[in-house]
Amino acid sequence: MMNLAQLRARLEQSFSPLACECLVDGEHSLTVKLFHPGSGQVDLVISGLKLNELRTPEAVAALVDELRYELQSNTLRASRDPDMA
Repeated sequence: MMNLAQLRARLEQSFSPLACECLVDGEHSLTVKLFHPGSGQVDLVISGLKLNELRTPEAVAALVDELRYELQSNTLRASRDPDMA
């Protein structure tokens, strides 16, 4: 089983040089924020993840894949829409 510190370390390793912030609310819902550590510019925030479903390496790998897709989609949208930059 993976704990929150291990999950955060895995995400930071997967998305380096971005930093990662993982916050858990009272209902064990996880929010992940990926941002640039120097400027603080946020690239992605995903909320409402069920922490109890992210306890296996396979589940975390699927989350990493999903976050990569979302980051890529955000980058594509920003490059096409100057108002999003």
